[in-house]
Amino acid sequence: MKENVITAIRQVITDMMNKVMEKVLVTDPFIPEKHHSSKPLYAALVPDEIFKGSHFERRFVTPFGNAWEQLAVAAGSAYHGYCKQGIDIEGTVGDESLRRIQEVLNKLEHSTKNARKQKPNWNDELTYVIAGGGNPIPVSVTCDLLINNSQTGKKYAFELKGPQPNSDQTKVSKEKMLKLLSMNEHPVDYAFYALPYNPYGKRENYAWSFPGRWFDMKNDPCVLIGDELWDLVGGEGTYRLFIDEINKLGISYKEKIYKDYLGIEPPKGFDKKLLK
Repeated sequence: MKENVITAIRQVITDMMNKVMEKVLVTDPFIPEKHHSSKPLYAALVPDEIFKGSHFERRFVTPFGNAWEQLAVAAGSAYHGYCKQGIDIEGTVGDESLRRIQEVLNKLEHSTKNARKQKPNWNDELTYVIAGGGNPIPVSVTCDLLINNSQTGKKYAFELKGPQPNSDQTKVSKEKMLKLLSMNEHPVDYAFYALPYNPYGKRENYAWSFPGRWFDMKNDPCVLIGDELWDLVGGEGTYRLFIDEINKLGISYKEKIYKDYLGIEPPKGFDKKLLK
């Protein structure tokens, strides 16, 4: 199973990088003469190499915009048997539960004359919302990621965001998660707010403030950061496998970019492993 996960991770990164290299070297290379013609002032003041680098960056960033999702799908499919992006889940939620969801979100976002903004507490909030019930109202929620374990039958929904998400998208994620878990049909067993890595190191040191309005990022059980996410998606040790594979591939692609794209020899220390 571990080898399947490694192969899946390697395949995703290799496919994406090969497409980028094909574009910048063959189908859409940087042409100095074209740059000089279209931007003569820039070309007169700034070395071509600077714009050659930005040419590469633009063709790299777009396809890698959903790299985390593709890696999660690859690892989740290899480990659980089923993992898909952008799955629509339909069901019904009681009207009182829907009202309570908005109440919870409003109290987290706004203070009133009689009370300050509440602090997030996932377990208490979820219990309160589910207890509402009421007349069933049709609801549709699109999951960033959905896993269905082929052996246990357990279903896991994920709101997968970058490591420093903004407040508005986090609010939307919380609303979606509360709706999913209060659906009368129980379409998923778990819903998580997940960040692919932690720029602050340990979870207790996570310090990006915006999602903290909606989740207790250090204590809420529905929050997964870094290794917590990858070990659930791909099995124990997947985060370390992920880091090791990216660093290995990075060395070979960096060398190729230096030599074939920039036309220079790699500098000393280029093969240092940067992802930790």
